[in-house]
Amino acid sequence: MLQNGDRAPVFSLPNADMERVDLEERIGRRNAVIYFYPKDDTPGCTMEALEFTDLQGEFDAAETEVIGISRDSCGSHGAFRDKFGITVHLLSDTDGEVCEAYDVWREKEAHGEKRMGIVRSTFVIDKAGVIRQAIYDVKPKGHAAQILEMVRAL
Repeated sequence: MLQNGDRAPVFSLPNADMERVDLEERIGRRNAVIYFYPKDDTPGCTMEALEFTDLQGEFDAAETEVIGISRDSCGSHGAFRDKFGITVHLLSDTDGEVCEAYDVWREKEAHGEKRMGIVRSTFVIDKAGVIRQAIYDVKPKGHAAQILEMVRAL
């Protein structure tokens, strides 16, 4: 499990338009909020993405890039983005390597059934590439506003 003060694992993943987004290129220039979510176009994930989208201007003013990551395909991300007008980056980690690096790919239990899945988690990363907040088991409602306050405190 990643902790506050750890170096953020770097990655390069495709977005909804199949363009690579490289965390290492952003270090030194902007803060980053990386949030992992289970699945495109599901109620909690939609709420979370829309709340981050609604606060996009305030994150920009705080020199912070918001990046959502799931194991959905680039095509799924594009459809999700277009359906709801999502403005944050949605990156595709289909092989799960980044999910593993951030320790969000775990066994979960739902309706008495155990299976592997993404534990909704968020990481606030400063311009130096250091994790300032590592939050696992996130509840989506109101989460983006809480994260914005953490970013403003950097």
